Amino acid sequence: MTGEARRPGRIEVVCGSMFSGKTEELIRRMRRAEFARQKVEIFKPAIDTRYSDEDVVSHDQHAIQSTPVDSSASILLLSSDTDVVGIDEAQFFDMGLVDVCNELANRGVRVIIAGLDMDFKGVPFGPMPALCAIADDVTKVHAICVKCGNLAYVSHRTVQSDRRVLLGETQEYEPLCRECYQKALGASLNDE
Repeated sequence: MTGEARRPGRIEVVCGSMFSGKTEELIRRMRRAEFARQKVEIFKPAIDTRYSDEDVVSHDQHAIQSTPVDSSASILLLSSDTDVVGIDEAQFFDMGLVDVCNELANRGVRVIIAGLDMDFKGVPFGPMPALCAIADDVTKVHAICVKCGNLAYVSHRTVQSDRRVLLGETQEYEPLCRECYQKALGASLNDE
């Protein structure tokens, strides 16, 4: 057998800045798996309640049912007898997520992960770098820079806060290309 009928275990990562379509791509892949009559489970960090306490919701309001969990270990416990596991906002999970995804893939599960590759300072975020390293496939998606229209590089925080995790949307973040991000950093240093 070949293709989806055989369903070999693998890890797929969809990463990029905010507003780049990561969650939309996760939902699209999960819907295709459901259409193929595969048993799917989707997980998200319990702290992410921006659009819904339960569902994974994209910025343009597409939604899919999910299970909020507090730790990566819960994913392993709740995903038995599953063909495809989806994980949204993976950057908010603990580093144990890497081992969890490897174990699932080694069991023959297709694991689809969506998350920010970098935080608002342009620093690799949580388990995402390690997940990209072990992935069978990595898709980097891009938002459009709100200043110049080029491909965005980072999620620039527009409000004052040094907290690494600050849930937000367009009021708190904007996608910027590398050049516009550097200009924004320079402007904020001049304002201090």
